Amino acid sequence: MNLRGSTVAVYCGSSPGHDPSFHALATALGRALAEEGAAVVYGGASVGLMGAVADGALSAGGRVVGVLPETLRARELAHASLSELHITDDMHARKLKMATLADGFVALPGGYGTWEELLEVATWRQIGLHRKPMAAVNYGGYYDPLRAQIDRAVEAGFMAPVLRDFVRFVDGVDGAMEYLRGYEPPLEERGRFLKE
Repeated sequence: MNLRGSTVAVYCGSSPGHDPSFHALATALGRALAEEGAAVVYGGASVGLMGAVADGALSAGGRVVGVLPETLRARELAHASLSELHITDDMHARKLKMATLADGFVALPGGYGTWEELLEVATWRQIGLHRKPMAAVNYGGYYDPLRAQIDRAVEAGFMAPVLRDFVRFVDGVDGAMEYLRGYEPPLEERGRFLKE
């Protein structure tokens, strides 16, 4: 994937988490994407890891696009310095807008919303709606339980083994950037994984 001129969606918490290193991780990812010439699309907030990603990218001169549903505008405190801010009618429209704008996806630590966003785009890839890269930054083993659940689903026969690789688990920002840079979309996936 050529990061220069591309747009990467970053999914992450609107809370900062208890460990300050999560904030540093989010800032570093935003900065790294901007330094590679990639734009960031994210949830539009100024708080938590979301705000840190945006601040990191903006500090490196990057383009940052926020997508925020009207219902969360007050609660998540829209970032005031974005390149663009899209206000959507609801969460469904927010996720669709972010996915449409993005050429790839990276999930940092977060909660229900972060997991849902990552798993939704993984599902969309499974059914052939896109062939974009998806990475989960498994900082400090944060996503070990998700990786184990994916393995469990394969073992139980609910997912084809090849689906294990749809979400690439990486250790940090360098791993995420290396994966994105080296990603080549498969030639054909549509419908394949529904039959295996």
